[in-house]
Amino acid sequence: MQRLLGNSQRCGVRPGIKPTGQSATISGERNPFRLEGEIALITGGGTGLGLAIARCMASAGARVVLAGRRAPVLKAAAATIGPRADFVVCDVTRFEAAGRVVARAEALFGPITILVNNAGIHLKKTALKTSDEEFLDVLKTHVLGSHAFTRAVLPNMLQRKHGSIIFIASMASLFGVPNVFAYSAAKSAYLGMVRALATEVSPSGVRVNAIAPGWIETDMSRQAMAGDPARKRRVLARTPLGTFGEPDDVGVAAVYLCSSAAKFVTGAVLPVDGGVSIGF
Repeated sequence: MQRLLGNSQRCGVRPGIKPTGQSATISGERNPFRLEGEIALITGGGTGLGLAIARCMASAGARVVLAGRRAPVLKAAAATIGPRADFVVCDVTRFEAAGRVVARAEALFGPITILVNNAGIHLKKTALKTSDEEFLDVLKTHVLGSHAFTRAVLPNMLQRKHGSIIFIASMASLFGVPNVFAYSAAKSAYLGMVRALATEVSPSGVRVNAIAPGWIETDMSRQAMAGDPARKRRVLARTPLGTFGEPDDVGVAAVYLCSSAAKFVTGAVLPVDGGVSIGF
């Protein structure tokens, strides 16, 4: 994958090398990992995993639209990617506005063919200390927000019989993680959404998958580990690869799932976790 996408540290095009597009080859065949002609909308795209996914998709030839609440952050993020990137300002919890946000994104580059439901918030609290309001806030951002954006992009995808939707799940989707009760509920809901949606839309050419990142070096993961060195040691001890992942590890996985290399993959959950989900 590194050979196909360029520098894995930044998912950028190497200096002096021009993107090759769908005509790129692997042993004389068309490169199935390229994303030329694809237009991706990535919620929470200004920082962390969202930005890494955007950067990797742009490196693979896609045009990307970053969606989020902070215009200066989004503008700066899009500038680091270059002319293949632009942004729209939105709040994913304003569900009624999702259609208008998608329309603004499509006005920039064209019909959305890839949606990455990545926007999320973290709440480090036990079930006992999580209030109803806090629980609902997490569910609104992750579950209802992703549903609203999925519903907004689907009509055009179904009409064209082409599209890919990715939900960014979590290790908390796969096994019990203490002190993140609301977050675990929201990320676990993603897996049911992926499976149900895949059965509904895959016959019409729209694939739906999830990525379950392990512990990746991001601001959100650092917040989750803050003040808890014992937890950090436990995480690394149960990670077979013995290290934290990098955001671009998730980015190149997203490229794969949205590329023709994964044309027979739908309803799947891909752990990108250094082996955490199978470790002991």
